Amino acid sequence: MMKGFILAIQFLSRLPINISVDFNDKNLSRSTLFFPFVGMIIGTGAGLVYCLVSRVNMDIASFLAVLTLVILTGGLHLDGLGDTFDGFFSARTRERILEIMKDSRAGTYGVVAIVLDILLKYVIISNMKENVLPALVFSCGNGRLIAVIFMSFGKIARPGGLGDMFKKSNPKKYAFIGGIIYVLITFLVNPLYLIPLGISIFAAFLLALKTYRVIGGFTGDVYGAGIEITEIVSLLSFMYI
Repeated sequence: MMKGFILAIQFLSRLPINISVDFNDKNLSRSTLFFPFVGMIIGTGAGLVYCLVSRVNMDIASFLAVLTLVILTGGLHLDGLGDTFDGFFSARTRERILEIMKDSRAGTYGVVAIVLDILLKYVIISNMKENVLPALVFSCGNGRLIAVIFMSFGKIARPGGLGDMFKKSNPKKYAFIGGIIYVLITFLVNPLYLIPLGISIFAAFLLALKTYRVIGGFTGDVYGAGIEITEIVSLLSFMYI
């Protein structure tokens, strides 16, 4: 299980853990159990930066919190968001959309999506009067839980990609265990925090419908887009609970 935890950290973040772990089905499957908890670690890092700097200036604290999210993830999920928007809004055939999403070059829709994502997170955090730390912790956890749900129960649109690797590892058992533990932790910390989680799942459902309609299934890029979108939805929800 420790190998799964290390692999989850190495895949989802840029935290310096220089331990070699085999990228096989067994470790991939087990890593999904820890996805939401790695998200919580990332959110905690951003939240602590906010708490420290907010004593000096709230706007700078909000900016640095968003910057910390980008640094800790290496912009991995933002890249997926950009590629997804480039493909989905290209108004092309399914095959061409998948080619566009695989292209490493950034298009107009992708750049706009990334800019709006970062800006919206900044605006939400800067206008959140309290509970910024738990909002970041659980919103980042919610986003990674959504990715695990997509991996476990979604259909793959492009064989051979990163999404296909996770799907073939058969992660359902570990994803379910991790999800149950995560929901219990959320409830024990504050039952109201289940509201942003529920809204995040609903937003993910809408994204899934759009994804199936456009490309017929999920890719690694859509996983990243799902994380970013549900993080925003969750943060918005935390503003009103």
